[in-house]
Amino acid sequence: MSIEICHLSKQFGSFSALNNINLKINPGELLALLGPSGSGKTTLLRVIAGLEKADSGQVLFNRKDSTDKPIRDRQVGFVFQHYALFRNMTIFENVAFGLRVRPKKQRPDSREINRRVTGLLQLVQLDWLADRYPHQLSGGQRQRIALARALAVEPGILLLDEPFGALDAKVRKELRAWLRKLHEDMHMTSIFVTHDQDEALEVADRVVIMNRGCIEQVGTPGEVYEKPANPFVYEFLGHVNLFHGRVHQGHAWINGLKIDVPEHAGAEDLNAIAYVRPHDIEVNRISNGEPALAARVVHILAIGPVVRLELAGKDKESPDSIHAEISKERFRELQLARGDQVFIRPRRLDLFPDQAPDGLMH
Repeated sequence: MSIEICHLSKQFGSFSALNNINLKINPGELLALLGPSGSGKTTLLRVIAGLEKADSGQVLFNRKDSTDKPIRDRQVGFVFQHYALFRNMTIFENVAFGLRVRPKKQRPDSREINRRVTGLLQLVQLDWLADRYPHQLSGGQRQRIALARALAVEPGILLLDEPFGALDAKVRKELRAWLRKLHEDMHMTSIFVTHDQDEALEVADRVVIMNRGCIEQVGTPGEVYEKPANPFVYEFLGHVNLFHGRVHQGHAWINGLKIDVPEHAGAEDLNAIAYVRPHDIEVNRISNGEPALAARVVHILAIGPVVRLELAGKDKESPDSIHAEISKERFRELQLARGDQVFIRPRRLDLFPDQAPDGLMH
């Protein structure tokens, strides 16, 4: 099922939760709504579900206006963060609940309910827990049962609101991989809300990044990470170093370091901020005769195959703290210790006009 959001707005008193939102969701797509608290992502999900009514705009399912449709007619399955399972019912009966409460004309017979529920429990790999109660399951198992219950009524759209938010990091990671595989098997149009960048980038086909009731960028995980539309997206998706400088006719001067930026050949003496990811900073013991910034190693943190370095620039114009990431093999080659001097140079950077966060410099 396709979904189209057209000029959607929603106010809560003086607070603008959604501001003229336009978005198309393709049939069978797994879409992540990503953003900080208060960005509007949960409000948008609830409007799509019919749990909230927008002040203006339209929601279209398969190109048909569904803006004023009641929840029961939207063919939507909803999974909440806190499971909302019935404690006095077995796992089997929790999954069967939505089928048993259907109007008599639409209600499957007992044999069909048993067949469907058993199949769903097998799908979420928990059929062996059918006779247990929610309190006897782990958090990850309860969330999978909540998902099976949402799927039991055969929705056209699956909506998930922070589905893994109440779980610990290890279980979250396991369920992310499980949800991705489940979606590949079912190809159901699905939207999930999260504030976890790793979760969105790992699981979704496309990511919608929201901020203050607006959409900042829509794209594949690779697009939004590698080509951020503006400073907000750059800073929200992972760590980044900010260097102030100037750009003139295809050259950038960052803390006295001259860097060729041919994509900005038309820029004329503009103040700019260079955004550099930690893994895009080259670290050397010596400058090798190339322009580089001198820095001092302040802290070293080795995590698995990656070593994170906190550096202090020696130039007065340098940021108070510069973060770099290098491989463990490179760290062994450099034989770094706290207090050592190094020379750094960005391999790749993106320039934005200083104090003008609307887009990349052109």
